[in-house]
Amino acid sequence: MISVLILTKNEEQDLPGCLRSVSWSDDIHILDSFSDDKTLEIASNFGAIVTQRKFDNYSAQRNAGLNLDFKNEWLFILDADERVPEKLIVELEEQITKVPENVNGFRIRRRDFLNKTWLKHAQISPFYIRVVKVGKSRYHREINEVIEVDGSILDVVGYFDHYPFSKGYAHWLSKHNQYSTMEAQRWMDEHDSDMKFSFKKALLSKDFSEKRYHQKGLFYKIPGRPLIKWLYMVIWRRAFLDGNAGFTYASLQAIYEYFIVIKTKEMILKRKQNSQI
Repeated sequence: MISVLILTKNEEQDLPGCLRSVSWSDDIHILDSFSDDKTLEIASNFGAIVTQRKFDNYSAQRNAGLNLDFKNEWLFILDADERVPEKLIVELEEQITKVPENVNGFRIRRRDFLNKTWLKHAQISPFYIRVVKVGKSRYHREINEVIEVDGSILDVVGYFDHYPFSKGYAHWLSKHNQYSTMEAQRWMDEHDSDMKFSFKKALLSKDFSEKRYHQKGLFYKIPGRPLIKWLYMVIWRRAFLDGNAGFTYASLQAIYEYFIVIKTKEMILKRKQNSQI
């Protein structure tokens, strides 16, 4: 009833657990960015269908995945460090059997973990559109990509799990160092094109992805963002209730925000210097 798409690049550590959590599916696809570890061997041994594509950017890679030849009408999109509890599949299958024709996607709550602690309060964006009808969705934005679905979206009560620190803090920081460069460049591009962001959509949009898109666009225009983000997470979202994990995660997010700030300033400075040559 539901196909599965997993995007990979050197995921020999996390992929086995992810594949075991989706063993209920009769159609599992791996879109791989030319891994050089045991990722392909693990996927093949599990019986998954493997397709390789050179990575260019996140939205393009995910859109390529959406265009694979799936067996079923519905598709569950996952990363290798995510897991799908059995209860969620039972609920999804029940929902799909009675879903109205205009519904082409499901929004599901994701639980992020730092080691064994669920970041219940610290997690900023807990809701994600991850189950879509094949051919009815697409991604945009090169970094922190956003999915658009043709038609209505229903919320699911269940959840799936995410382990972003499964490879350790160094890996998380390295990955977000790359993300911050892309975010800084995106800010430059949006500034150059004089892109407008809406306060109304940031506060009132019923589409969660659209709401987050405008919130991030407006947030990037505010000075002192790293400190604001840390205070927002620790005090407003009560990350302190998650204990040491909550404080750690808030601090890491503030560092990530600082990376974006200083890289944006560096890009602006280089542009000024080049214009003077």
